[in-house]
Amino acid sequence: MKKLFAVLFSLLIINSLQAQVIPLPHAHAHNDYNHERPLLDALAHGFTSVEADVLLIDGELYVGHDMPEGKHALPTFKALYLDPLQRIVHNHRGKVYPDYEGDFYLMIDIKTEAEPTYAVLREQLAAYTSMLTYSENGEVHKGAVTIFLSGNRPITSVEKQSKSLVAIDGRPEDLGKDYPSSLMPFVSQHFRAVVDWDGEGAIPKQEMEKLSALTAKVHAEDKKVRLWASPENENTWKILMQAEADLINTDKLSKLQDFLIRGYSSRH
Repeated sequence: MKKLFAVLFSLLIINSLQAQVIPLPHAHAHNDYNHERPLLDALAHGFTSVEADVLLIDGELYVGHDMPEGKHALPTFKALYLDPLQRIVHNHRGKVYPDYEGDFYLMIDIKTEAEPTYAVLREQLAAYTSMLTYSENGEVHKGAVTIFLSGNRPITSVEKQSKSLVAIDGRPEDLGKDYPSSLMPFVSQHFRAVVDWDGEGAIPKQEMEKLSALTAKVHAEDKKVRLWASPENENTWKILMQAEADLINTDKLSKLQDFLIRGYSSRH
């Protein structure tokens, strides 16, 4: 009874929070699990992409960056993300945000060995198929949640599947290799590997040109751009938006929400 009450109460909170926020297509919650309320805090701020680091320990998937001393010190991936998302999508009749037509992304950063971790993940995701985007023979069928894998990426295994419940987070060196956007919808890179600029003051012209050139090259392949470890300030976020980056990586949920809503309001 207590567990049922907790689930119902969490759904009530989610519904109340999501009714008051604007979903933000550019907002990506870096290491979402580090927030006080994983997933819920991101949803309360309108984020449409969340990131979870995953570890395979004794046949189970746990959420965390580093191996713990004891496996029970970490929450399971199912408990922290898959089960809550399934309840939310069911409660909202097939969507994460009730009135939002855009995509919602769950990025899984695999911290343990790619193939065995993916094997367990694939088995677990089979129980959540109804809410997931899947790709079959190169054709994408949209679901409420689109999963893409980063970190230790099982590219070949995913590519070989005729039907896949996950996609791959690409890198700039993957461009020009004929990976379709159905397999690789994103291309991500460390910010300073692309731009020699610390986010303070005006960005040098040549650095802006490098950033814009990357986004143009990625978009030409019908893929989206994400730069991680970018400076956490509005000056940088403005440059990323001007360069047409698709996701802005942040740990500062409220600050990015405020920035994007101000920009959104100014365009409407």
